Amino acid sequence: MTFFITLGIVVLFILMNAIRILKEYERGVIFRLGRLVGQKGPGLILLIPLVDRMVKVSLRTIVLDVAPQDVITRDNVSIKVNAVVYFRVMEAPKAIVEVEDFLFATSQLAQTVLRSILGQVELDELLAERDKINQQIQGILDESTDPWGIKVSNVEIKHVDLPQEMQRAMARQAEAERERRGKVIAAEGEYQASRRLTDAAKIISDYPAALQLRFLQTLVEVSSENSSTIIFPVPVDLLTPFMEKAKKEREKLESGD
Repeated sequence: MTFFITLGIVVLFILMNAIRILKEYERGVIFRLGRLVGQKGPGLILLIPLVDRMVKVSLRTIVLDVAPQDVITRDNVSIKVNAVVYFRVMEAPKAIVEVEDFLFATSQLAQTVLRSILGQVELDELLAERDKINQQIQGILDESTDPWGIKVSNVEIKHVDLPQEMQRAMARQAEAERERRGKVIAAEGEYQASRRLTDAAKIISDYPAALQLRFLQTLVEVSSENSSTIIFPVPVDLLTPFMEKAKKEREKLESGD
């Protein structure tokens, strides 16, 4: 009876070490007496006890948060930048054999490449062309991690922390730029208005009656505003006949005397 109990325990131990179940997103890298056999999975996996050793590898996309890095841009601005890297294991045997810890190695490589690339660009370029820089970093990381069987699908610069002095300088620059645009727009409006007034003056000089119509229109606009005082401009040309008539009568009177 003791023999059968011992035998049952041994068989149970062998089965427990021989049977493995891998999920759909998992692969098992098999080593037999230290030598790489290949990968298996998903589903039920049978191993040789005390001979085979299996290392599980997840094939799901890994989201790696790159710690904030102190970076000096090409225009000598000190900033802190952090990013997020999306990658996944494409070839499980390479990820286990070619590098000791692929997650740690990818993290360190991402930090190094991030500092290297951002040190080659200016601050304005970093803020305005972030998509271009993201693609550049992603391309370098993907090429560097390809021997490890890793595919870097996306890199996003998440946050750029600027010094307080630089934030105030950028605020003053933005305010000055807005004032400049306002002055340019106002000057352009004055220029266009002067061109229109010049055209209107030419038309009025050819057709003097247009000036009288404009006076009447102005009178209508002023009266519609419930104003108690109305100023009606009278052209000097309208008074010229009366002034000439008065002058002639004065000359007749003086000659008669």
